Amino acid sequence: MLFIRYQKYFFAIPVLLSVASLVALFVWGLKPGIDLKGGSLLQVSYEEVRPDAEAVHAVVRPLELGEVLVQPSGEKDYILRQRELLPEEKIELMSSLQTLGKASEVQFNSIGPSIGAELLKKAWWAIALVVLSIIAFIAFAFRHVSKPVASWKYGIVIIVTLLHDILIPAGLFAYLGYMYGAEVDSLFIVALLTILGISVNDTIVVFDRVRENLKINIDKNIKEGFGEVVGRSIMQTLTRSLNTSITVIIMLVSLYILGPEPTKNFSLTLMVGMIAGTYSSICLAAPLLVMIERWQKREEVA
Repeated sequence: MLFIRYQKYFFAIPVLLSVASLVALFVWGLKPGIDLKGGSLLQVSYEEVRPDAEAVHAVVRPLELGEVLVQPSGEKDYILRQRELLPEEKIELMSSLQTLGKASEVQFNSIGPSIGAELLKKAWWAIALVVLSIIAFIAFAFRHVSKPVASWKYGIVIIVTLLHDILIPAGLFAYLGYMYGAEVDSLFIVALLTILGISVNDTIVVFDRVRENLKINIDKNIKEGFGEVVGRSIMQTLTRSLNTSITVIIMLVSLYILGPEPTKNFSLTLMVGMIAGTYSSICLAAPLLVMIERWQKREEVA
């Protein structure tokens, strides 16, 4: 089968992307948004022509608010992210912005640093619990699978693919944060958790078909290599996996292009994670099982 015969080439892409993502995370790191580190967000809308971002920086700079990230939104809006503001500082900021044209406040959010730290801690706990729950489920679902690859090894393969699936979008946002100031927020964590759920579902569909085909071969006394069984299982589930993923990706592309500014990073994270998850469930997870089975044979011969 194509996916098994050329598995080393299919492995090259995720390995390279994972290494690049790890480098980006270690070198640049993720830039947390105000709901994770604390701070304030102010969105203003200008009634007529929106001024240049440089002009906004010029009127904000004398207020001494520290680093202020000015981000265009829509046709006439600006989103300003900065440290937590006192009530009088917010009034001064709005007054300064209104010197550039008639502007109105669209939204204002303020979160203290202690709340942001608590949210970040809970987010990591949530991801860890999801991963542990997935391991427990795989161990239970494949408890009767022991030959030629033990059930616990299916769990290890799934965890490897899940790490790949969340590393890619995380590495992308480390790069975007360094180059363009993109921040990660609570929606980013929600997107990662969603990616974990969708990706493990696709992988389990393939693994479950492998389990069924192994059982059929045993019941009918059919002699077939494990690589052939895995390759046939991939082909049997390929159309279903691609149709499901492409449908979701089309929706996410539409949301990214046409959706409001606050959901763009969320849809981009899901989009990249869906692409990585679809690739890993077809071209990474199942071929890894074949590689493990071949290693076992070499050890038995040695």
